[in-house]
Amino acid sequence: MSLTLVGKKLGMTRLFEDNGISRAVTVISLFDMTVCGFRTVEKNGYNAILIGYEEVEEKKLKKPQIGFFKKNSLPLFKNLFEVRMDSIADFQLGQVVTFDMLDGVKKVNVVGTSIGKGFAGAMKRHNFGGLRASHGVSVSHRSHGSIGACQDPGKVFKNKKMAGHLGDEQVTIMNISVVRFDKERKLLFIAGSVPGAKQSKVKIQY
Repeated sequence: MSLTLVGKKLGMTRLFEDNGISRAVTVISLFDMTVCGFRTVEKNGYNAILIGYEEVEEKKLKKPQIGFFKKNSLPLFKNLFEVRMDSIADFQLGQVVTFDMLDGVKKVNVVGTSIGKGFAGAMKRHNFGGLRASHGVSVSHRSHGSIGACQDPGKVFKNKKMAGHLGDEQVTIMNISVVRFDKERKLLFIAGSVPGAKQSKVKIQY
């Protein structure tokens, strides 16, 4: 498996191609990432590297976290996550991850948390058509209608499409085109939209 990168969604803009066509893009600012630890087959049953990003003040961490970083002579990081790898031989403790691997990459997968919309009705949540706009329907134009018969089956099946919580869940968009990569500013321009609100964190897999 390739290394997973983490970035912050800055928002959307547009870029012009050489032929003058405008393309909508999402701008993602990549975090500096440091190798903070390893998981091995012998000890943990799988190979993985532990990545840290976003340095933070000592007062914002708990003592066990501070002890882990100081034991390994590492900066203090706000976030840690694992990336499973086939081999971890190419990485060393404290190594700062470079972004050279993105040179020439045309497609990536983006994982983010969709915007939470709270409690939503069936029309917004599941694209239901609603009831008729006239001819006897009163007050219930946006309701989802019947959810089951009375005697048979005599219950409402699990996962029935009804009103409920919408959004705020992990979403993966696969094979999105990379329009441009600004290595100096660590900005990734991805075609179209990606899940998540502005300033939210997203993972990039390639």
